[in-house]
Amino acid sequence: MTINEPSKNIAIIQYNAGNIRSVLFALERLGIQAMVTDSHEQIKEASHVIFPGVGEASSAMTYLKERGLDKLIISLRQPFLGICLGMQLMCKYSEEGDTRCLGIFDANVSLFKGEQKVPQMGWNTISNLKTSLFNGIDENSWQYFVHSYAADLGEHTIAITDYIVPFSAALHRDNFYGVQFHPEKSGEAGARILENFIQL
Repeated sequence: MTINEPSKNIAIIQYNAGNIRSVLFALERLGIQAMVTDSHEQIKEASHVIFPGVGEASSAMTYLKERGLDKLIISLRQPFLGICLGMQLMCKYSEEGDTRCLGIFDANVSLFKGEQKVPQMGWNTISNLKTSLFNGIDENSWQYFVHSYAADLGEHTIAITDYIVPFSAALHRDNFYGVQFHPEKSGEAGARILENFIQL
């Protein structure tokens, strides 16, 4: 499926976090051209914005604040998708580095505590799916996770996963969406979620 229409102008936010290029390549496999940028103007002009990342919360927030990207992100009105660390930074607070985050979602991010292996690394299911982000996605479909911290359940939860405890696999508020899993690494189901986001 190719959905690179003239009206689609996709920005992937560049900051000091890994895994950004894999999202770019996943979009290219769908026929979607995107730009990786930290330019305020390019991000503001984009039709859709993606905020992926693998890394550490406190250093990532420091980078965003130094470049004014924290204030820019919360001001955006186009469809916005945070992935993994990107979603966690959209919450109120993370235990990782005792970090005050962007506060878009009314949720806190905590370290997994229990006897199971941390980080969670591999495939797990998502359930209680809500919003059009999950159009065509079956309940208990498999997605790929790599994380040691997770957002708690709350009013903005739109998908749930259980690992040691139930946690928010996805969040939504207004134009902002976040997923803890990696759709770019989750096969056909993950590709469909990215397509659904671009169609918002």
